[in-house]
Amino acid sequence: MAVAIRTEGLTKDYGEGRGLFDLDLDVAAGEVFGYLGPNGAGKTTTIRLLMDMIRPTRGRAEVFGIDCQAHPVQVKRDVGYLPGEMPQWGGLRGREVIAYVAGLRGGLDVAAVSSLATRLELDLGRRYREYSSGNKRKLGLVLAFMHRPHLLVLDEPTNGLDPLIQQEFFLMVEEVREQGATVFLSSHVLSEVERICQRVGILRRGRLVQVARLDELHHLRYHRLEVDFAGDVPVAAVRACPGVEHLAAEDHHLSFDVHGGVAPVLQALGTGQVLSLVTHEPSLEEVFLAQFRDDTAAGGEAGVRA
Repeated sequence: MAVAIRTEGLTKDYGEGRGLFDLDLDVAAGEVFGYLGPNGAGKTTTIRLLMDMIRPTRGRAEVFGIDCQAHPVQVKRDVGYLPGEMPQWGGLRGREVIAYVAGLRGGLDVAAVSSLATRLELDLGRRYREYSSGNKRKLGLVLAFMHRPHLLVLDEPTNGLDPLIQQEFFLMVEEVREQGATVFLSSHVLSEVERICQRVGILRRGRLVQVARLDELHHLRYHRLEVDFAGDVPVAAVRACPGVEHLAAEDHHLSFDVHGGVAPVLQALGTGQVLSLVTHEPSLEEVFLAQFRDDTAAGGEAGVRA
């Protein structure tokens, strides 16, 4: 199996336990790999090391067999990179930013840029400082995709994008994967990762604690329900349902988390007079904090490598 990204003992030690430590990771060519973890876990540090924006304390990283630190220019020829925070292009118009970056790369595919801008609904005639945060993100995506790279490295790519543009981004990722490209992306949205990734790596406190296929992560997913009743709250019936945790009742209000199917919960709620029901998917931040808080309480952080 060809390897797009390989790290061996990759470490960036900022001191006081902050940074990235002893990362051993292989990402196969042609896969979409999700890189997950709470804020400060080391995701952006990893990406900056891959792009040679910072230098490792020890260890090494390769992209398609090329050392990221020894040959950074050669690596960047094969990579489309979207940083977590876009550079400040000031008064340059979108098309001028694209022309500048294309000049560094040695050429511009006008048709590809026009197609990407149309799909992302981005006006390239406006000045960068006039762009909203979402439009700045769109420009970053155009810059990353426009030269049809063999590897896309995307740091929180959907931040600031509206739902329709997010759907277009998912289609773009599926298309480049079908064309043989590799995608390495960080994300905080579990449903997003489930939609487009084949495997994920999970970071906590700078260390890789798990690499898994998506079907191995169903135990992490849950929903938060908030329910208001006109009369008595069926606390006992809901508590008896499988997968219900962190249940709290106050006056005519009930809140709880549920893992797995919700059919038994809905049946239990039906024994009362429901006025309103609100459910939301927790962010990955909430998922990981809950998961690893439980792990710590149990006395361990054992991970599974695949």
